[in-house]
Amino acid sequence: MEDSKLPMALRSNLLDLFGQIEREFENLYIENLELRREIESLNERLAGEGQTVDGGDLSKGALKTKASHSTSQLSQKLKTTYKASTSKRSNSFPGKVGGPRNFNVGNWELWGGDSWIVSSFKATTSRAVCQLVKEYVGHRDGIWDLAVTRVQPLVLGTASADHCSMLWSIETGKCLLKYAGHAGSVNSIKFHPTEQMALTASGDQTAHIWRYMVQLPLPQPPADISASLDDDVDFSDKDEADGEADGPSECPTIRVATTTLKSHQGVVIAADWLVGGKQVVTASWDRAANLYDVETSELVHTLTGHDQELTHCCTHPTQRLVVTSSRDTTFRLWDFRDPSIHSVNVFQGHTDTVTSAVFTVGDNVVSGSDDRTVKVWDLKNMRSPIATIRTDSAVNRISVSANQRIIALPHDNRQVRLFDMNGVRLARLPRSNRQGHRRMVCCSAWNEENQACNLFTCGFDRQAIGWNINIPALLQEK
Repeated sequence: MEDSKLPMALRSNLLDLFGQIEREFENLYIENLELRREIESLNERLAGEGQTVDGGDLSKGALKTKASHSTSQLSQKLKTTYKASTSKRSNSFPGKVGGPRNFNVGNWELWGGDSWIVSSFKATTSRAVCQLVKEYVGHRDGIWDLAVTRVQPLVLGTASADHCSMLWSIETGKCLLKYAGHAGSVNSIKFHPTEQMALTASGDQTAHIWRYMVQLPLPQPPADISASLDDDVDFSDKDEADGEADGPSECPTIRVATTTLKSHQGVVIAADWLVGGKQVVTASWDRAANLYDVETSELVHTLTGHDQELTHCCTHPTQRLVVTSSRDTTFRLWDFRDPSIHSVNVFQGHTDTVTSAVFTVGDNVVSGSDDRTVKVWDLKNMRSPIATIRTDSAVNRISVSANQRIIALPHDNRQVRLFDMNGVRLARLPRSNRQGHRRMVCCSAWNEENQACNLFTCGFDRQAIGWNINIPALLQEK
């Protein structure tokens, strides 16, 4: 470190962060050893009766719960540290910014190699119901968010910590366009309801609106990727080789935004278009959400009230309603339907960070949290949830299909699960050593207009995945 060119304050901050991470790992390691001793002791006592306790069965016990909770807390700390370092220090690190691969978290037992700490539900859904169709590979860092365009041609958009956003051909997996106008991590992407415009939010404290024009390539014959494989085999090293590729070499690049929105004093973590596309809302770590006029770029309203950083924002598909999520364990519903009255309602149903809250086509809001639950709320009576889904891992940015209203839950533990609005589990997407995500899954997005590829997910393994979910068969199995 003697020859380091980093400023002393930054070096000290980095050493402190790594010290915190080391202590967290040490505590988990000690807990792991204690759990093993408990099992061995219990097996010795039961040996005389001809019984033994397998470690996997402890997933329902108090010991397992404690370790799993510690894992969730560490995961949240890593995510927050990573987004902050990626965005706030982007000017100090003009090249690749440190991410999960620098911590090398994926190669440690915590992320799935040791059943004592992280477990997953056993999949019962056949591969015929949920199939991987296409992988979209080219980003140099984790992908935080993704969305599908709302006008023709339908393409997939991704937002990555590598400071870029990319547009992809859904059918071929080819990168069609790259947007490189941000100076920090790109944390979200949303498309205009009627025009070829994208809205991206970034750690550089701005949101950008940019126009795009793409031409779809000719479709390629589908590859056979449905080989029989064992679920849950950890292959976390595979992306270390994949990620060193230079990415799409012939992809056209846009470097200048049509409109830049810059009133926040912190990381802009999410942004969305209001119905009609004439206004946008942004959510920031400065604890505020801002409402902007698209044509003039003027700030119309600043929405304050959250006690901690915002994590997400979402707009209603047909009404002037906005929901914001926060680390303060709440989400807020903002009503702009009456120009003279802007009401707000606060909902306190979670015990940890609310990672996202989204509207459905009906009168519901669905919220997901780091407390490992998802709750379904009725807009007409939101005093208490009408359904609660309890899982074994923190939940990231969820999505709900428009027609059948199926909730897709992306998890910290690399799993993606599907539930209905009543909280009934429908499926878990396949994971194996050759397919599925190999790091935390950050976001999910439905696209029911495309029959062949109707669900998309993305994560820290630097790839987005397109899935075919046979919804009629899925509902028939329920």
